[in-house]
Amino acid sequence: MRPILMKGHERPLTFLKYNRDGDLLFSCAKDHTPTVWFADNGERLGTYRGHNGAVWTCDVSRDSMRLITGSADQTVKLWNVQKGTQLYTFNFGSPARSVEFAIGDKLAVITTDPFMELTSAIHVKRIARDSTEQTEESVLVIKGPQGRINRAVWGPLNRTIISAGEDAVIRIWDSETGKLLKESDKESGHKKTITSLTKAADGSHFLSGSLDKSAKLWDTRTLTLIKTYSTERPVNAVAMSPLLDHVVLGGGQDASAVTTTDHRAGKFEAKFYDKILQEEIGGVKGHFGPINALAFNPDGK
Repeated sequence: MRPILMKGHERPLTFLKYNRDGDLLFSCAKDHTPTVWFADNGERLGTYRGHNGAVWTCDVSRDSMRLITGSADQTVKLWNVQKGTQLYTFNFGSPARSVEFAIGDKLAVITTDPFMELTSAIHVKRIARDSTEQTEESVLVIKGPQGRINRAVWGPLNRTIISAGEDAVIRIWDSETGKLLKESDKESGHKKTITSLTKAADGSHFLSGSLDKSAKLWDTRTLTLIKTYSTERPVNAVAMSPLLDHVVLGGGQDASAVTTTDHRAGKFEAKFYDKILQEEIGGVKGHFGPINALAFNPDGK
């Protein structure tokens, strides 16, 4: 199969997200402008203009009508997917690193970076059906973890929030009270910054990737470690096939460390692993820099 090359961003990519139907692909990059593409032929459909900083993350509602984006410009914006217009802007005192709609799209979880005097925090916002009724207030704000929280996602039935970041600990929080319910074991857990988190299609388990050159598979409810996938470079992005027992890891050294070496030495392939056997089963070459984002089409193909 020939890869489709989508050119349009001027700076490194940070995040990729398919919509639920798998016909649209949303991309975020450090060039301030999230972009939407047709997934089947790679044609650029449109851009979302309004951020003044790198856009770190995005999510799209279940009906593909609304897009939410988080940026280094200290805002999170809601967009009309079809028109590309801004519906609402949430303002924070620090860069927004991760966003995700809850099941039902009535809530969104947003994480903000440590900045000046502020610590990293997880915010839960209510998302109004009608954007004219949208308010700024948070339903819940959770503080506590040291360092940056790189990713926060909803647990089953929106009852919990799973977060991970620079302190290498995965935590599960009660999404109503903000109480810490569980955290990953220091022995079996990651040893360095956790860069990425992705859930299985059924939500029963999730995958974390870390700069400690490994990815780990966890049980969502008990936070029991199920599998570990070891590689020979830092992991920046992880994905799980919704169809087959495949886990994909992407990463590589930081671009600054690579310029002096051959591109093969930077190890920029996406690696495929057998989810059960934990063995590497293949790789996809083609990138000339670290892989920062991975996404599977919801049909798994």
